[in-house]
Amino acid sequence: MRNHRKHTVLAAAAVAALSLGLTACGGGDGTGTKDEGAATSSQTSTAVRPDATSRTGAGSGTDASGSQGSGGSGAAKGGTTDQTAAKTAGGGSGASGGGSGKSSAPACTHGDVRITVEKAAGETPTEHVVLTAKNISGHSCRLLQYPLIAFGPVQTAKDIPAVAKSKPPVPVIVAPGGPAYANVRIADGGVHEDNKVVTSFTVNLFAPDGPAEGSVEVKAPAGGLAVDEAVAKTGYWTPELRNGADEF
Repeated sequence: MRNHRKHTVLAAAAVAALSLGLTACGGGDGTGTKDEGAATSSQTSTAVRPDATSRTGAGSGTDASGSQGSGGSGAAKGGTTDQTAAKTAGGGSGASGGGSGKSSAPACTHGDVRITVEKAAGETPTEHVVLTAKNISGHSCRLLQYPLIAFGPVQTAKDIPAVAKSKPPVPVIVAPGGPAYANVRIADGGVHEDNKVVTSFTVNLFAPDGPAEGSVEVKAPAGGLAVDEAVAKTGYWTPELRNGADEF
């Protein structure tokens, strides 16, 4: 009987201990779950607030992906605009900076330029004259090829050939107020029976499809010019006269 009671007491104690252990374990789990839940809630709140502030500052909607998409697109467009403005300010493809923009300048017409003539310095008698075409228009224009010169009536005057080596490597763009030049041989020097004195002559320009309609009259320097049409030749229009290319 005594032994039976002893075993009963020990069994009861074991059951009580087991119950206490289970309770303690359950309480710990509950507390841990609550703490982790609180921590997660706190972290989520902290992470969302800066993002929400960013969306509000960008003036976007409440959808996170939509807001970020709008912000990214705006930045890209802003960057493209800035680069375009920089290129425009630097003249990269615009006509004011040059480059390809200048190649689109229209061909110079008679009304765009004023053509004058001067004797070459240091020559006696005169063998060369220099034509100057000054842009008097308000826009840039291209002088095509070479001046078409007639030292006499246009219908009967001899065509004055161009010197191929004087052709510049790039189009001749004349800015408003700017000049272009053409060197012209009019004689071989000395007195020749074929020389004729001219007090004026005509100059025509090239259009994109050939000689332009009409011509302009250019007054010769005082005393006129002694011209031998048999040896006369002209250089191409050029921004500046060059050694070698414009010597003939």
